Amino acid sequence: MSAIVLTERQQAIAAMVREDGPISGNEIAGRLAVTRAALRSDLAILTMLGILDARPKIGYFYVGMETTDALQDAVRSLTVEHYLSQPVMLPAEASAYDATVLMFTEDVGTIFVGKPQNLEGVISRKDLLKVAIGKRELTTLPVSLVMTPCSRLIYAEPGDDILSAAQKMIDYEVDCLPVVDVIHDGAERRFSVRGRISKTNMARLLVDIGRGDKGE
Repeated sequence: MSAIVLTERQQAIAAMVREDGPISGNEIAGRLAVTRAALRSDLAILTMLGILDARPKIGYFYVGMETTDALQDAVRSLTVEHYLSQPVMLPAEASAYDATVLMFTEDVGTIFVGKPQNLEGVISRKDLLKVAIGKRELTTLPVSLVMTPCSRLIYAEPGDDILSAAQKMIDYEVDCLPVVDVIHDGAERRFSVRGRISKTNMARLLVDIGRGDKGE
């Protein structure tokens, strides 16, 4: 199992707290010449990994790397199928206008196109924004011309670990992944939709882990 690699800034934060802790988040930000908000994710990761801990009115203090492997094992044991959200789907014959309305009425950033047993593509806010900027007539534009087709689909499978799904979102700069069963039919393959997993799901899981719930 490969170890999680810290960024240069995360390493610098850990070293600073090891040498001078306890130290406040504002002081860390000041020394690194960044805003406190910019450090929020770094401090959350270091705390989640057990490298740092924090106490109100005291600040961050160094714990060490001793618990990192155990926490990595715990995170990697969490699979995508346990943290799904319901997918929002649109028929393939719908228009880009239909997709826009559905996206805002359901308050989601990604819509799946097709049927649950046969996913045909995915459409995001970015996809709709591109055609809107191009001044296309959304009411007559088929959603099939706007969506990302399954041939270029980035997806997760139910048994994938949470970390690999999160890494795909980062690598491909997407906000949501369809979670699918891949069904092979000779040389063809199709995708049966189980659900979706998004950055919101990941944020909620991070909060659960930070509170000691570990998503259970």
